[in-house]
Amino acid sequence: MSRLLSNSKRITLALVVLAFGGIALAGGPLGAAVSGSLGFLSSPVANIQIPAERVLTIGGYELMNSTIMLWAAMLILVVFSFYSTRRMTLVPRGLQNLVELIVEFFVRLTEQVAGDNGRRFLPLVLTIFLCVLVSNWLGVLPGVGTIGRVETAEEILHHAEETHDEKKIVNARLKKLAVFDGNGTLKILPFGRGDDTKVTVGDIDSHTGLVINPPDNYPELINKPSGLLVPFLRGANTDLNTTLAIAIVAMIAVQYWGIRQLGFRRYSSKFLNFSKGPIWFFVGILEGIAELARIISFTFRLFGNMFAGEVLLIAMAFLLPLIGIIPFIGLELFVGLIQAFIFAMLTLVFATMAVATHGNEEHG
Repeated sequence: MSRLLSNSKRITLALVVLAFGGIALAGGPLGAAVSGSLGFLSSPVANIQIPAERVLTIGGYELMNSTIMLWAAMLILVVFSFYSTRRMTLVPRGLQNLVELIVEFFVRLTEQVAGDNGRRFLPLVLTIFLCVLVSNWLGVLPGVGTIGRVETAEEILHHAEETHDEKKIVNARLKKLAVFDGNGTLKILPFGRGDDTKVTVGDIDSHTGLVINPPDNYPELINKPSGLLVPFLRGANTDLNTTLAIAIVAMIAVQYWGIRQLGFRRYSSKFLNFSKGPIWFFVGILEGIAELARIISFTFRLFGNMFAGEVLLIAMAFLLPLIGIIPFIGLELFVGLIQAFIFAMLTLVFATMAVATHGNEEHG
């Protein structure tokens, strides 16, 4: 009997998954390509661009959507630290138990890699890990990249004309836009209009922002508002500025630890060595280039992985509405954890190498 019930549950689950899969295929762009009556869940592809978008301007300061997410990550870590340590007990429990588990793991790890210097490197290594991890996981939350304000065709064209660059102005006029329902402040991007992106700035009335030249297969779009969605929230590490800032902080700390351990003269001889002939002089130049390359590598490794993940989630949500994004959310959570750990570990390894420079020179 139990085996029969177990089989029936599996069959029911399989039927539900197949039903959702069929609805997603029929309602997405693949269904729309087969029949005009399908594609009822399709929507225009989200606007994807590398630079972070400005949410608002406070005085002369431009607040970017990725900055909001970074502040949110820092606030979460501050609150988490406060509540996990405010009532510490000899026998840990709850949040204190979790914090002690994380700290103990990194204490052992840093001591295994860096020896006696492990405790010195621990605060920065652990901070980088937690900051990058929370920022990565926040970027997967629903609403990130999909809720925001609408940048009208007039704004798009105005920003292009400010540059006085004819190529940018032409590209702005050809930019593909989404068409929204509602003429008030609240605008909704509806399902079932996957071809909205055929509407360009040139098809919009520059004064009213309404569509005046809709596609032939969507005549009902006439006099609808259009524009680009500027999200209020965007994953912090999908912004190149964030990953570059973390990389610079990490490498400055590495240089500081190297100078403090070995002294400025001894540490700088790694990069400027005139006493051992021209070969060692060029080796020093290569060492300096390698240090700069580490910053670039740090920056683009994290940025590339997280930005690609964001694009993947958007693409799967477009191709398979409802279910396409579900398995990839789990994948992104795993990638976010791995990238945070890699960034922290590389910082630890580079710091260990910096303080060990010429470590055996005296013995020689």
